[in-house]
Amino acid sequence: MEKLLFIETGMGIDVHGQNITKASVRAVQNAIHFNSMPGIKDLLPGQDLHNMHVNVKLAIPADKEKLDKEAIKNEIPYGTVTIDVMDGGMATTSGIVLKDKEDVNDLMYIVIASVEVGY
Repeated sequence: MEKLLFIETGMGIDVHGQNITKASVRAVQNAIHFNSMPGIKDLLPGQDLHNMHVNVKLAIPADKEKLDKEAIKNEIPYGTVTIDVMDGGMATTSGIVLKDKEDVNDLMYIVIASVEVGY
């Protein structure tokens, strides 16, 4: 990324089901859904949203190999999206196993996202 313009952060949790993609999607949604960037087009080359670059950084506690990166990319409406995954977040007890919620254990997954926007 030549020029970094914005960084948005968020957290997502999957309380039941141990689905790292669900927690990651929620973290990205949390990062981007409470922001508006009305002047972004004026800052991008050619004043075109498709020239935007978005780097999503995810700190996840487990199951990195199960992460559906395309589901994460689908949350970003414009630009070229890259995803970096690192150790982090948290796996902690939910206090209960609910088989009808697809729990295989009592863990909930907490993911932290940093969404970098630029060109």
